[in-house]
Amino acid sequence: MYPMLTFFVAAFVAAVVAIIFSLPTSLLKLDQVLAPPQIPGTHDYLHSSTVISVTGAVGPESLIFDPNGEGPYTGVADGRILKWTGDGRGWTDFAVTSSDRSECVRPFAPELEHVCGRPLGLRFDKTTGDLYIADAYLGLHVVGPGGGLATKLVSEFEGKPLRFTNDLDIDEENDIIYFTDSSTVFQRRQFMASILSGDSTGRLFKYHRASKQVTVLLQGLAFANGVALSKDHSYVLVVESTSGRILRFWLQGTEAGNFDVLARLPGFPDNIRRNPKGEYWVALHSKKGIIGNLVTSTSWFGKLLLKLPIDFKRLHGLLVGGKAHATAVRLSEEGEVLEILEDCEGKTLKFISEVEEKDGKLWFGSVLMPFVGVYESK
Repeated sequence: MYPMLTFFVAAFVAAVVAIIFSLPTSLLKLDQVLAPPQIPGTHDYLHSSTVISVTGAVGPESLIFDPNGEGPYTGVADGRILKWTGDGRGWTDFAVTSSDRSECVRPFAPELEHVCGRPLGLRFDKTTGDLYIADAYLGLHVVGPGGGLATKLVSEFEGKPLRFTNDLDIDEENDIIYFTDSSTVFQRRQFMASILSGDSTGRLFKYHRASKQVTVLLQGLAFANGVALSKDHSYVLVVESTSGRILRFWLQGTEAGNFDVLARLPGFPDNIRRNPKGEYWVALHSKKGIIGNLVTSTSWFGKLLLKLPIDFKRLHGLLVGGKAHATAVRLSEEGEVLEILEDCEGKTLKFISEVEEKDGKLWFGSVLMPFVGVYESK
């Protein structure tokens, strides 16, 4: 009975969606109809953030400071990795993952991402100063402290190319890099299809730098995304964007080799970063509204949406609840929600991908926006 009821409800919603999107944009009020619910205890503070434009580029996904405290560094949609050098000089080119740059145009050419590269997750080795890069199309790379053309480390597993390398973290003590491949089916520019189709082919890998051996730790993940090693190196966290779960894979102790769920978040989490206290900041691409919850709770509803004549912008609007916003969640080491910061109306920040805490400030990246946000912690 209940499966049949769910079917009819979802079919009705899909029909309504099709009708809604046949109307002129001026008549649509998606922010009123599909908006996700407010999260209890949230603080609508992030609208007071300042923004630093990434001139001539979009999509500063990940943010990282080097061992000397300089930066941040960020990867953008045209394949470059940029370094922020202050208000005087602004952003300077630091590195690239592809030598074939002749057709790489600014600010954005999604059809050329597989040629130009698309750097996502970034991490510095605090000992060597080398920058490690998760490039969505070209795999795991590294570049020295002076920048330039990065060197490829891993681009395939068991003879098959990585389709969607996403994020990483480094265990310097054990000479290991943990990284994610979001899907074996879809590439980065198809991320909406990965979520809507219910794809669960994501993986968490371990790369041993000395032996160059790659091992899969977890597979069958629903859009494997952000990665964060615990302060004591006893476990590594991996984000499942579609399910909204933060998974904890144990590296030490009696549970080593097993995983559990550290937290479930009411949205689509992207990157996760540990702060100096050992807590975790998680950036939500968006909260989940009616459509987002239907997509992630039924196996066929998202596939139905993909078949409708809806362009990317409107489809994305459906998934995120019609209204751009920004949500950042701070978790304890045990997964308890300690703080939620938002720009509920998307006045300043929206669609954030990462939160990096440094010297009392929160730095925000976004895979879609042309700027970095900075918020002074209260």
